[in-house]
Amino acid sequence: MTTAEDLIATVRTYNPKSNHALLTEAFAFGAEMHEGQFRHSGEPYFTHPVAVASILAGQQMDDATIVTALLHDTIEDTKASYAEVEKRFGREIAELVDGVTKLTNLQLTSTHTKQAENFRKLFMATSRDLRVTLVKLADRLHNMRTIKSMRPEKQAQKARETMDIFAPLAGRMGMQWMREELEDLSFRVLNPEGRNSIIRRFITLQREAGDVVQKITADMRVELEKASIEADVIGRAKKPYSIWRKMQEKDQGFSRLSDIYGFRVIVATEADCYRVLGAIHQRWRAVPGRFKDYISQPKSNGYRSIHTTVSGRDGKQVEVQIRTREMHEVAETGVAAHWSYKNGERVENRFAVDPVHWISSLTERLDDDQDHEDFLEAVKLEMYTDQVFCFTPKGDVIKLPRGATPIDFAYAIHTRIGAACVGAKVDGLRVPLWTRLKNGQSVDIITAEGQTPQVTWIDIAVTGRAKTAIRRSLREEDRERFMRLGQELARVAFENVGKKCTDKALRIATKALAIDNVDELLARLGSAEITGREVVRAIYPELEQQQGEEIEQGRAVVGLSPDQVQHRGACCQPVPGERILGITFRGQGVMVHAIDCAALADYEDQPDRWLDLHWQEGTHSAVNTVTFDATIANSTGVLGRICTLIGEQNANISDLRFIDRKPDYFRLLIDVDLRDAEHLHRVMTALEAENNVSSIVRYRDPGLASAGRG
Repeated sequence: MTTAEDLIATVRTYNPKSNHALLTEAFAFGAEMHEGQFRHSGEPYFTHPVAVASILAGQQMDDATIVTALLHDTIEDTKASYAEVEKRFGREIAELVDGVTKLTNLQLTSTHTKQAENFRKLFMATSRDLRVTLVKLADRLHNMRTIKSMRPEKQAQKARETMDIFAPLAGRMGMQWMREELEDLSFRVLNPEGRNSIIRRFITLQREAGDVVQKITADMRVELEKASIEADVIGRAKKPYSIWRKMQEKDQGFSRLSDIYGFRVIVATEADCYRVLGAIHQRWRAVPGRFKDYISQPKSNGYRSIHTTVSGRDGKQVEVQIRTREMHEVAETGVAAHWSYKNGERVENRFAVDPVHWISSLTERLDDDQDHEDFLEAVKLEMYTDQVFCFTPKGDVIKLPRGATPIDFAYAIHTRIGAACVGAKVDGLRVPLWTRLKNGQSVDIITAEGQTPQVTWIDIAVTGRAKTAIRRSLREEDRERFMRLGQELARVAFENVGKKCTDKALRIATKALAIDNVDELLARLGSAEITGREVVRAIYPELEQQQGEEIEQGRAVVGLSPDQVQHRGACCQPVPGERILGITFRGQGVMVHAIDCAALADYEDQPDRWLDLHWQEGTHSAVNTVTFDATIANSTGVLGRICTLIGEQNANISDLRFIDRKPDYFRLLIDVDLRDAEHLHRVMTALEAENNVSSIVRYRDPGLASAGRG
């Protein structure tokens, strides 16, 4: 185990003025408190806090953060109290340790209101000092490095939580190296065969083509020397998980995948960055659409760099990142750069952007009485998505998550602009409100007096800010109407299972669903935020599951005239429980589409053909075919196990076809007949939990929009 002297020596390499006595006392106190405790591996428990402190020392953190790392489990797991830590080490360190304890106890994967409220309070607290989050990230990193000592089911749980929560958080904090390592450690647990297959192919490629990284690095150095540019050139093969993700996103095999190698060119000045770019593009052909200038348009976490992809040696595509040394420091350490020391002094890096502003802006724009579930959704959406940069007509830059729409753009400008939005122009052309915005586009929001947010906007919006504002507006504007409608929907839902919708029943349902009061329950029911089935299920789960007669397919959709025949769109395959609308066809009936179906763009200029539809309340027949796109391991019995899992969920496979076969994995399309969205969720959850299923997504093809029309 690293000794106190070893740790102090590491800290003093970058901070000679560090408080030797404070670090020594913290080390001794932590060792005393954890005396007699052991990890799953059998090692003394205190080896873990010491390892966390060493990780943070490697990031050149201040004394308070190192001490917090040494003590981060004392309040939670030992007899030490907050008061004792404060007395011995001061309020700053006591609050940091207490903050890490609260974050450790928080169930981040839960969506219950209690956890959502805690999540909100946590972000309020960490907005004052993000060192809490840095310690927790280092804590998770060491736990993942030593995860093999845990039970297999615990390993899978921790790895999934790390992939979903902590790796994106590290990336959002600008600590890309930590994000990549957390992802790769999780990938090792969640899909060991997939990871090993990537590594094996790398070994084969290196054996066939030699050390490609070394060759391309040498080529670049020659070109830069010709241009009299002093630079460090660093090349590497990308991490296995990064390559696996690209294979899934692009639906390509390893042999067809480009840019599996990455190169960084680090120079002295910003001007040199553009000189390097010119030299590289002059020597190698640039790949269209793969150039990004994050120097002129930095990411919100302070990241600056030029990215370009070129066809290098032997036609291999390689990504090149060009940045200055200051930019590289921010790119490597992210938020940690704010507390880093050199020669005993805090280092000021002009490119570092403190993410505290991101968290503060998020918490400030959500009212104290805001629904906690909305806040949790907003935080996750803000944290896990990459960004695009769009422009207002005046040239102001608006940063949005990738996949954002004009609705998100409007609300990002001002809530009032979002609420009054009736249309949008992108680069001068009128577009539907569900259009996905791209980098560099100019967006002009069209507003009108008297316009109010529409229910369908919730499905169109991507950002938490827009969704929250839309829901709040809908609740406030039509609260009375929604409450009356909700009362009627509740009455019908209870009658369907032979029960009465009494005030007492509604109060019990309100408590079970963790909603503030009965009026709020009815308003949400009337505004379709929850369903009557959910309310009944909260009190009578066994009765709701056995509820009566199934709805016939011919009357599954409400909103059609008696002479209209409905056809379910093969392009989006909507199922009961999802928001839908219809497009009329003369003499052929109505085509029913999911609200987010890409094929609807074809009818944007024909509003007279659109119908507002919804599903009949009740139990639907299992006749709604949904196609799954699955990637499964090529092993004996796996396909049979997949079929069994689907059957165990009372779902029927109506068709199955292979679309790609690889030595170690198959990709296939599976048609499954389902009842509703809940049934769909259960089937997908069961398949996602199967170790031999590496990917399972819902397959949708806009090209099938005309399928099903008589």
